[in-house]
Amino acid sequence: MTAIGWLQAIVFFLIILALTKPLGLYMARVFAGERTWLSPVFVPFEKLIYRICGVREDEEMTWYVYALSMLAFSLISLAYLYVLLRTQKWLPFNPAHIDNMAPDLAWNTAVSFTTNTNWQFYSGETAMSYLSQMAGLAWHNFVSAAVGIAIAVAVVRGLVRTTTKTLGNFWVDLIRCSLYVLLPISIVVGLSLVSQGMPQNFHAYQSVKSIEGFAQSITGGPMASQEVIKELGTNGGGFVNANSASPNENPNALTNLLQLLLIFSLGAGLTYMYGKMVKDTRQGWAIFTAMAILFFAGFAIAYWAEAAGNPIVHQLGVAGGNMEGKECRFGVAASALFATVTTDTSCGAVNSMHDSFTALGGLVPLVDMQLGEIVFGGVGSGLYGMIVFVVLTVFIAGLMVGRTPEYLGKKIERREVQFAILAALVTPVLCLVPTAIAAILPAGLATLNNGGPHGFSEILYAFTSTNANNGSAFAGLGPNLFYNLLTGVNMMFGRFAVAVPALALAGALAGKKAVPESIGTFSTRSGIFVALLIGVIVIVGALTFLPADSLGPIVEHLLMLQGKTF
Repeated sequence: MTAIGWLQAIVFFLIILALTKPLGLYMARVFAGERTWLSPVFVPFEKLIYRICGVREDEEMTWYVYALSMLAFSLISLAYLYVLLRTQKWLPFNPAHIDNMAPDLAWNTAVSFTTNTNWQFYSGETAMSYLSQMAGLAWHNFVSAAVGIAIAVAVVRGLVRTTTKTLGNFWVDLIRCSLYVLLPISIVVGLSLVSQGMPQNFHAYQSVKSIEGFAQSITGGPMASQEVIKELGTNGGGFVNANSASPNENPNALTNLLQLLLIFSLGAGLTYMYGKMVKDTRQGWAIFTAMAILFFAGFAIAYWAEAAGNPIVHQLGVAGGNMEGKECRFGVAASALFATVTTDTSCGAVNSMHDSFTALGGLVPLVDMQLGEIVFGGVGSGLYGMIVFVVLTVFIAGLMVGRTPEYLGKKIERREVQFAILAALVTPVLCLVPTAIAAILPAGLATLNNGGPHGFSEILYAFTSTNANNGSAFAGLGPNLFYNLLTGVNMMFGRFAVAVPALALAGALAGKKAVPESIGTFSTRSGIFVALLIGVIVIVGALTFLPADSLGPIVEHLLMLQGKTF
C-alpha cells in the first residue's frame, strides 16, 4: 500500500462529495416537476412523448398500480430485446456478420439487461451486432436505470406524504429521469470519452499485425455511447469481453477516473435528493455517511490484500503486490478501487479480473454484493435498499428502548416491518439456495474452471452477482443451459422481488399520519444512528453469508498461507 494509492481513492471520493449536493438538488427539482435550466430544451420533447404515449402527467398511481406499470414495462422491454437478439443476423448494422444468439443465451441476456444486471455469458465483439449493442443493450442501459431511480423516488414520496394512497406516476418519473438526468450527462461525458480515443463509429473490425507479427482484430463500433451509460446507469455490460480493462473501453487514467465518478455520482446524489424531498437534508447526509464508511472499509481491505499479494509468489523471490489479471497501466490501487466501487453499486463493470484477486481481495466484492449493494448502490435500487435497512434499524432501536419505532414522523408497525424483512430476505435466499443446488448437480460443476474452495467461490459469486443485479463475475465459470436459465430467473427475482416490497412499504407509509417529534424520539440523523445502521447492515450480512464465505474465499486464504492453490 502506498500514499499515492490512497491519494487516488481520497481524490475520487472528494470529487464525489462535491458532486453530491448539486446532483441531488437537481434531481429533486426534476422529480418535483419544477423548472430546471434544461427545461427550455426538454419540456417540448417531454410533452410530445406524453401525447404520443397517452400519458396523463397529473394522474397519480397507488403503489400497486405503480408496481404493475413497472413490471409491464420491464416485461415488454425483455421481449423486445429477446426478439432483437434472435434476429440480429438479418438486421442492419452488422458488418461482422454475427449470427443470431441461441435461445437460452438470448433469454439470459434479455433478462440481464432488463434488470440492470448486465451479466454477460458472451463476448460482445463476437456475439453482438452494432444494432443489438445500440438499440438493444444501450437502450436498456438507459431505461433500466431510469426504472430504478423512478422506484426510489416513489419510495421517498411514500415517506414524505401523509394520509394518501398515491406515490406519483411511473411513466412520468421514467421519462423525466431519462430526459433530464441520464441523457444530458451521457452526451457530455460521452463526447469527453471520444476525445480520449474511445471508438464511436460504424466501421468494420480492423485486421492488423501486432509488433510481434501476430494477426489481431481491432474492435470498432459505437462504443463510447454505450460506455458512458453503462457506468452512469450502474449497468456494467461491456461492449467487448474485456470490459473496462480493454484499451478501447478505457484508454487511460483519465477515462478510468471518469468511469469511477460516473458509477458513484448518481447514487451519491440520490442521498441528497432524499434529504431534500423529506425536508431534512441531515437525513440524507446520515445515509451518505453510512455508505461512505462502508466504502472505505471495503476499499482498505481489498487494497491491503492485493498490495500484500500472494505469499507463495513471495517465497519464489518475486516482490510486489498481486498483478495477476490487472492492467499494468492501472496497477493495484486503481484496480482495487474499481473493484470496490463497481460492487458497492450494481454496476459490475471491471478494469481487472476479480477471479485473479487474492482470496481476501476477492472476498470484498463478494461481500459488497451480499450486503445488497447499498453502498451508494445501483441507481435507485441502492437508495430504496438502504431505506429498507433504515426501517429495520429504527424498528430494532425501538425495541431496545421500549418505544413504538418512528421514522420521519411515521410509526413503524408490523405491516411495514414485514415488507422490509421480505425485501431483506431476497438476497440471502436467492444467493445461497441456487449456489447449494449448483454445487451438487453435475450441470453446475461441468463448466467450472477451478476446483476446491475457489471453484465454490465462482459459483457463489455468480449467484450473488446475478441476484444483486451486479453482473461482474469470477470469470472461471462458463455458460451452459443450466446456468443460462437459473441465473436468468435469479436476476428477475433479484430485481423485482426487492422493488415490489419496497413500493408496498412506501404505500403503507404514505397512508399514515405524521406525528410530531418528542423528547423520546430516536434521532435518525445522529452519529449513533449511523453506527447502529452500519451494525445492522454488517450483522445481517455476516450472519447470513459467513458460513458460505468461509467455505470459499476464507478457507482458500487459509490454505494459501499453507502453500496450496486452486
